[in-house]
Amino acid sequence: MAEHHYKFNVAMSCGGCSGAVERVLKKLDGVKQYNVSLDTQTADVTTEDSLSYETVLEKIKKTGKTVNSGEADGVPQPI
Repeated sequence: MAEHHYKFNVAMSCGGCSGAVERVLKKLDGVKQYNVSLDTQTADVTTEDSLSYETVLEKIKKTGKTVNSGEADGVPQPI
């Protein structure tokens, strides 16, 4: 089965912020692995082919964090 790699630049100011992003990604069906970095302000997400960029983006936005930019499989995407 194919997979996607999404990368988001997310404004996070503390461990609670990155923890909130991690919690929504952990609960999202279709996420194979993720790495949320407070230092680099990024969320790298590897998903199953069926999970869209837009779905992951909306879940991250629901945490209240500002998403500054996003990529899907290395291609810049609208936010």
